Amino acid sequence: MGSLHRVAMACGLSVLLVGVAHAEDWQVAKDEGGIKVSLSEVAGSKYKAYQGVTTIKAPLAKIKALQEDVAGACAWIHECKVQKLLKHEGDKSWTYTQFNTPWPVTPRDSILLVTSTVAPDGTLTRTLEGLPTYAPAEKGFVRVAQVEGFWKLVPKGDNLTEVTYQVHTEPGGSVPSFVANKFVVDAPFNTLKGLKERAEK
Repeated sequence: MGSLHRVAMACGLSVLLVGVAHAEDWQVAKDEGGIKVSLSEVAGSKYKAYQGVTTIKAPLAKIKALQEDVAGACAWIHECKVQKLLKHEGDKSWTYTQFNTPWPVTPRDSILLVTSTVAPDGTLTRTLEGLPTYAPAEKGFVRVAQVEGFWKLVPKGDNLTEVTYQVHTEPGGSVPSFVANKFVVDAPFNTLKGLKERAEK
């Protein structure tokens, strides 16, 4: 989801973030290597929202560039098989991603609208909105039914950037609970770990 994620308006951000995933009462599920992953129940969904937070020793511009390399970002996004840019228009991008899934789950694909905004203090927010009907699912894949989330990159000075990655997904089809429960921890952790490693090189 790297470049998948474009942004949300700074001024409307507080309203937006309250709506994202309708999540509350975050509970820490993993805190390792400077990456903290928290989970939250979402009303009306059997899938938890996830939030990963880390501080990366790199300027925001470098992280932004890694995200905007849509195809290249697949290398550090958790279980990403293929990712491509479908369309770019102003502050909006449409991206297509195929994901690997463990047996017996059918592989997923998703289409995201990523909207990017920059606040006066330089904070970059990319809101993620799933567009499941934008194009037909590819053969052999189940289209992810819903994605709602954001990336938030906050410059902290001295070439430090605080990065938050929060998402709630309705994966579509049937997903065993043990797979879903593992995914919501592994996805933010491994994605941020991969991004952090590349940005700090």
